[in-house]
Amino acid sequence: MVDVKRRSLLAGIAALPAVGCTELAETQAARSVFDTAEGWHRAAHRTLAGRQALAREYAPEDRSPDIRGNGSLTVDTPEYRAQLASGFADWQLDVRGLVDNPMTLSLDDVRALPQRAQITRHDCVEGWSAIAEWTGPQLSHLLDAARVREEANFIVFRCADNLNGSDYYESVDMVEAYHPQTIVAHRLNGEPIPEKNGAPLRMRIERQLGYKHAKYLTAVEAVASIDDINGGKGGYWEDRGDYQWYAGI
Repeated sequence: MVDVKRRSLLAGIAALPAVGCTELAETQAARSVFDTAEGWHRAAHRTLAGRQALAREYAPEDRSPDIRGNGSLTVDTPEYRAQLASGFADWQLDVRGLVDNPMTLSLDDVRALPQRAQITRHDCVEGWSAIAEWTGPQLSHLLDAARVREEANFIVFRCADNLNGSDYYESVDMVEAYHPQTIVAHRLNGEPIPEKNGAPLRMRIERQLGYKHAKYLTAVEAVASIDDINGGKGGYWEDRGDYQWYAGI
């Protein structure tokens, strides 16, 4: 019953229009129903329409020769090492929290969705930048398929890496969550994202600094408030007082 429900939800996402360069994989998930999400447009889409200015996108020849790894360069657990060795065959992405239809997606499911490719500049809070092409489905498609509830005000990104005994996480408001350039990326410059850059999935929040682009992504969670999550500041670094929650550029 769960698999049937998941296939139906995935089918609804695939029916949604993609923005940018789109390629739909021919998988069973992509060919199934996707009717659940078709026509499902949250009130957020309408209320946020005036706040969707795009980050600059670049030409292929502008791409940097190497995209530096920063922060965590791997996840030092037996589970992650096993996933890495298997090509992340069993990796799962949960869409949960304040949603009517929670989902669990495999990497094949993520690849089967309408894809957006965008060449953007990554700006690190430490002062360096790099231009790269990132590819993945828009987060808004997943949120629409999961049917985010009206009381949700933030989207929290859960990650596999643990720093100093605390699980890494980040969060954004619904403006950034529904922004067309906010994607769940699985490819970097046309190849699977490398380990140092957050394999197999990482967020791209193109209008914010690099620490908001959560790596080693395992879950997307809709919440009403971030006050009672970990340190209550909305992110790993924010909880420690190192960086501010809003990192707009």
